[in-house]
Amino acid sequence: MTIDPLDVRLISLFAAEPRVGILEASRRLGVARGTVQARLDRMVENGVIKGFGPDVDPAALGYHVTAFVTLQIRQIAGHDPVTGPLARIPEVLEVHTITGGDDLLCRVVARSNADLQRVIDLIVDVDGVMRTSSVIALDTPVPYRVLPLVADTPRHHVP
Repeated sequence: MTIDPLDVRLISLFAAEPRVGILEASRRLGVARGTVQARLDRMVENGVIKGFGPDVDPAALGYHVTAFVTLQIRQIAGHDPVTGPLARIPEVLEVHTITGGDDLLCRVVARSNADLQRVIDLIVDVDGVMRTSSVIALDTPVPYRVLPLVADTPRHHVP
């Protein structure tokens, strides 16, 4: 799907102020309410916009440690037998299949370094996990972001 400069402005507005209403967004952007609604619906339908929920900071909930854990798994039946149980561990925020010597990359949070050991033990207990390796994030100088990518997308559109 291609996006244009109005889509970029719309995404940027809702990213900055997720609680802004359709009518207020149309007023701020200088377009009809129906245009805002149609464009949002189109971007949701095409998977560009994944949600409008609050962006929760795990540290504010007491999870001050972020770590990245790579897993080597037994791949007899693919990744699903491992990723299903991993998804049931609340501290596992993301799981990605990866290339290289390991099979999965997990972003996990914990309340402390000692609590991280508990989380890693839960991961190791998942049937099919053969080995893990972890690194603790000390700081996040560039947090997860997509707005620079969104803003740059229309520039690279080839009609």
